Amino acid sequence: MRVWERWFPERRLLGLGILGMNRRNAEYIMRYNPRRFYPLVDDKLQTKRLAMEAGVAVPELYGVVEIQRQIKALHGKLRGYSEGFVVKPAHGSGGEGILVITGRSRGGYRKSSGVLISEEEFEFYVSNILSGLYSLGGLPDCALIERRIDFDPIFANVSYQGVPDIRTIVFRGVPVMAMIRLPTRASDGKANLHQGAVGVGIDLVDGRTFMGTWHESLVEEHPDTGGNIAGLQIPHWETILRLSAACAGLVGLGYIGVDIVLDRKLGPLMLEMNARPGLAIQIANRAGLFQRLRQIDAMASIPATVEERIALAKSIAR
Repeated sequence: MRVWERWFPERRLLGLGILGMNRRNAEYIMRYNPRRFYPLVDDKLQTKRLAMEAGVAVPELYGVVEIQRQIKALHGKLRGYSEGFVVKPAHGSGGEGILVITGRSRGGYRKSSGVLISEEEFEFYVSNILSGLYSLGGLPDCALIERRIDFDPIFANVSYQGVPDIRTIVFRGVPVMAMIRLPTRASDGKANLHQGAVGVGIDLVDGRTFMGTWHESLVEEHPDTGGNIAGLQIPHWETILRLSAACAGLVGLGYIGVDIVLDRKLGPLMLEMNARPGLAIQIANRAGLFQRLRQIDAMASIPATVEERIALAKSIAR
């Protein structure tokens, strides 16, 4: 290591193409993400309605709870969904406040962990969502109830209880980097890296996985199941790229993270979007974002069609 690299490690990282948080905020988020559009992604209900109007595939919305007096009536409305459902705060972040119900038993609800909760405990949980316990800034919120994902069987050996999701960074409508996030016991079945999920890089060209990263370690196997996480072919890869690229046009933001899940019957479904996607995707891919973003940033115009933007994404990733 050269002397100046020891004194200025940020320059060394930039030389390797690693994008730092300050540069991400100043050169991409602040420049390309107008704040007036943030509510379109920070509010999952708005995001879902925009997607549904545009014909983008999303998990079916069963209902919305906006005020406390609606909670009691939930039990009757949810009785028809024997395959289970998911309850989530509209303004939640980082997977906080998400409750996955797999079915009903002995007058209560069974969580994905197998634990049974009573109707009163379920009502209390939804009430906490409305009071803002899980929302950004602690403001009053509403609860979304939507279809539970029956995830693609290819992930059965590399996921613990929860549903893996595919995070793609999209810049000016062009997918630039992707990873799959695999739930673990440590993450309590959630697909968030800071909670202990495994991040696995994906070759943007063909949709095959690389090795993964778990906390600060490189891993070849899922820590709970022992399943091999490298070399998996992500099903519907071309559809996932098209879906990610198309989502950018929904919310007026130039730099976003798009989260997609794979349902066994329905295929790729857009779960949510993020205006401030994290940078751990670089570790999962063992590659920096900066060079790819700089190439796209330097372009005077971006191809208009999704297919052309996918072709551009692959040419940059090669």
